[in-house]
Amino acid sequence: MNTAAWVVTAIAVLITGISKSGLGGALGGLAVPFLAMWISPRDAAAVMLPILIAMDMFGIRAWRGQADWHDLKVLIPGALVGIVIGTFAFGVLSDQLVKGMIGSIAILFSLDRLIRQRGQAQSTTRPSKPFGWLCGAGSGFTSTLAHAGGPPIMIYLLSWKQRRETFVATTVFFFTVINLAKVPFYIGLNLFTAETLKMSLMFMPLVPIGVWLGMRILKLIPERPFFYFATIALGLSGLKLLWDSMA
Repeated sequence: MNTAAWVVTAIAVLITGISKSGLGGALGGLAVPFLAMWISPRDAAAVMLPILIAMDMFGIRAWRGQADWHDLKVLIPGALVGIVIGTFAFGVLSDQLVKGMIGSIAILFSLDRLIRQRGQAQSTTRPSKPFGWLCGAGSGFTSTLAHAGGPPIMIYLLSWKQRRETFVATTVFFFTVINLAKVPFYIGLNLFTAETLKMSLMFMPLVPIGVWLGMRILKLIPERPFFYFATIALGLSGLKLLWDSMA
């Protein structure tokens, strides 16, 4: 990797930290595609997992006591199943196909939220358990393949009204569990090497900076604009995934 590669990846890592602690992880999948421009997608996923876990550790300390455990009890079991399926699919399904599917769903959902519910209050009815389980499974699956599990979870959480702090805290605790759950599977797939671990350590100093920036940004955004912004961020992440699928 040349100097430009290190700079671009460092910026992507910062954005990931900001997104995870301030926007519910909508743009959390940026770092792997950027890294994959210079190293293999498998190595990029291996480099990012320790970094994501470190971000999660900072996040749960900052957001402890604010997550919605009812949602987590629905989402996490589905996500664990999705991780297992994603592990078996690793190297079988192309990244392009998976990214294209998830990106399309994210774009359609965000457009629906922006057009059909414009000017209306969010629903106060919690989504059904099967829908939550499906979103959790989708997140576990795509997160295993490319650390792109943000859109499925945001689709679930944006479906009903809640405090923005609860929204972000729930995603932080959710990804803490599934990122830790991915470690033994990544070891089983022989994804970690001395070189990927060295790269992870080199980017680690950016973790607290990104998390701190995300929390500061969240405090500056009022409640209603936050959810519009999160919806737009979801659509942008979908466009990025769709673009990657056609590359």
